[in-house]
Amino acid sequence: MLSRYKIAVIEGDGIGREVVPEGLRVLEAAGRQFGIDFSWRHFDWSCETYLKTGRMMPSDGLEQLRAFDAIYLGAVGYPGVPDHVSLWGLLIPIRRAFEQYVNLRPVRLLSGVRSPVRDFPPGEIDFCIIRENNEGEYSEVGGRLYRNTDAELAVQETVFTRKGCDRIMRFAFELAATRKRHVTSATKSNGIVYTMPFWDERFKATAASFPGIRVAIPTGSMWSWLRTCSAISCLTLAPRLPARSAWHLPRISIRSAPIPRCSSRFMVLLRILRGRALPILWPRSGLGR
Repeated sequence: MLSRYKIAVIEGDGIGREVVPEGLRVLEAAGRQFGIDFSWRHFDWSCETYLKTGRMMPSDGLEQLRAFDAIYLGAVGYPGVPDHVSLWGLLIPIRRAFEQYVNLRPVRLLSGVRSPVRDFPPGEIDFCIIRENNEGEYSEVGGRLYRNTDAELAVQETVFTRKGCDRIMRFAFELAATRKRHVTSATKSNGIVYTMPFWDERFKATAASFPGIRVAIPTGSMWSWLRTCSAISCLTLAPRLPARSAWHLPRISIRSAPIPRCSSRFMVLLRILRGRALPILWPRSGLGR
């Protein structure tokens, strides 16, 4: 029986307009192979739209998206539009409205691809990075006072809830169970005194519900070291898809950190976790979008 899906397509800006059409071609080919029919509807919501209209998307944009099974969202960003304007005008409202709390980033070394990380054959690097996608600094708690004076200040609060922590952790453990992997939790508990230890506590509590899955919890300075290496290794971002979904069609986003300089530490990390490693699980702590 042919499966049919209605997909909202937001190509965005710049490279998004180049990558997304090719992604649609791939999906169409996969659909023909596996009996899936796609119905596409394109939305011209982007930074260029913002420059013309003053909005990243219409006031009823979220309601328009509710009618679709998934959202295929490309790159968003354009000179002249601050990143916080584009992010909070499009991406964050979509995440919040549809509870897209899973950010899943597969990391694989494919055959024929030359990597800065040496001495690993194709297939040897194969893990997932899972990031909480709704809470943390995305909590929208904070503000600014005394603007344009010498006393001006800005406060941005990080908020974690038990519900938010537990649901992303359960996702990681359930994914690990299907792939026969173990789960590593990476936080910055030595310096962030309230939210990170809370995350650690919830991780241990969740792990107790999955006794058959091995966990890795670095201690001491390894916390920040592992988190740094994980951030550097995480070179893919993904389009956001439907509520509570973790199906992602990745696009490449090279971070500012110079990979070769850190590759030796990353290789040690891989050797620690290699074999049948991991979803790596971390809370939302300023590591990209």
